[in-house]
Amino acid sequence: MHAASANVGVATANQLPQFSITGSLGTVASGFTNTFAPGTGVWSIAGGISQTLFDAGTLLHKKRAAVAAFDQAAAQYRSTVIKAFQNVADALRALQSDADALVAQSAAERSAFASLDLARRQYQMGAIDYLTLLNAHRTWQQARISLVQAEANRYADTAALFQALGGGWWHRTDVAQSGDAATPH
Repeated sequence: MHAASANVGVATANQLPQFSITGSLGTVASGFTNTFAPGTGVWSIAGGISQTLFDAGTLLHKKRAAVAAFDQAAAQYRSTVIKAFQNVADALRALQSDADALVAQSAAERSAFASLDLARRQYQMGAIDYLTLLNAHRTWQQARISLVQAEANRYADTAALFQALGGGWWHRTDVAQSGDAATPH
């Protein structure tokens, strides 16, 4: 965006008259011994101005093109910023959903374990057969797998949030950390 803005300035400046000032300073002496003698110094100064008289609108169209390029760069910048905010919002929403799923899976795992414990006691008393005990054990193992998957989803979405935020802000040295607020730099 900065380059596009500078191009607008250049295109505007090209439409204006160009001024030039030159100068020179020297000495004129007949011999080396008279080089710094009084009255041998010469100087000159000259100025010039130039302006394109007829360009068939070329400069105007170059300026319009530069302004259009600036507008395009500004629109791309806005689009990038909006997309970045959307990515962060999506990651935060996913983390909230993952937290809810993790709570539900944790409760399901605890419930399956309690059911397995009850099935073990019933099997020891002879109230159920071994196949029913194995089924309760399989259900508890499946609940544990689902809990681990929910935790993995939470970690993956946490990494996605770090990526959406750009990461690296914890390494910044130009701002004081919350614990270092009282420490002078």
